[in-house]
Amino acid sequence: MSHNSKTSADRWPNLFSGSVVGVGFIAAVSALLFFAWLAEEMLAGDTMLFDNIVRGFVHEHSCDTLTALMRAFTFAGSTLVISTLTGLVLAVFIFGRHWWSTVVFAVMMAGALLLNFVLKTSFARDRPTTYFDTPVPNSYSFPSGHALFSLCFYVSLAWILTRHMTGRLPKVGVWLFAVLLVCGVGLSRIYLGVHYPSDVIAGYATAVIWLSAVAGADGWLSARSPLSKKRLPAKKGKGR
Repeated sequence: MSHNSKTSADRWPNLFSGSVVGVGFIAAVSALLFFAWLAEEMLAGDTMLFDNIVRGFVHEHSCDTLTALMRAFTFAGSTLVISTLTGLVLAVFIFGRHWWSTVVFAVMMAGALLLNFVLKTSFARDRPTTYFDTPVPNSYSFPSGHALFSLCFYVSLAWILTRHMTGRLPKVGVWLFAVLLVCGVGLSRIYLGVHYPSDVIAGYATAVIWLSAVAGADGWLSARSPLSKKRLPAKKGKGR
């Protein structure tokens, strides 16, 4: 009985890793196909009707309170905030000797930075006319870097943190906060007029591609890498 129980427990990490790899692969491919279609539509000018309708609708419902809230959301997804928080998170992981989390998080954010630069430079889409005297960023519009970075940062952080947490309610709270924050950042870019809606959607799609790829790789490698053993301190069982 104890032998069978031990065998099942030993198998579980590999089974779990396999499911993560499969889901990650499907999500990455699906998001990649969607991004390719959206980019083609954008280059052909076929997204402009959708973009203008959404921009007009959002702008019609603006007010001073909402504008202040949207500025706060866009600040939460800014390069300054994301880069500062990334450094702090990595420092905490290193100090806590969570080596695997450090590697995964560093790869996630470095890859997002590279993807943002390559894609913006490749598509070179001009920015739309901004609202509320918002300065025009000195970069191209497609895809949205705020959407890309916020999803990669806040979702991957929630993903790592909840793996170290116990209890369903705290985990739900962390995920709910991350999702609302990411959605708020994306909406703020449309509200302030610094991005077309299709830019924001493309930023999210890019983040899903990269996040899924890293999650899949993590699921496959974590059971094989000695660094993954440093995620959490081993719990000592009581002697008999």
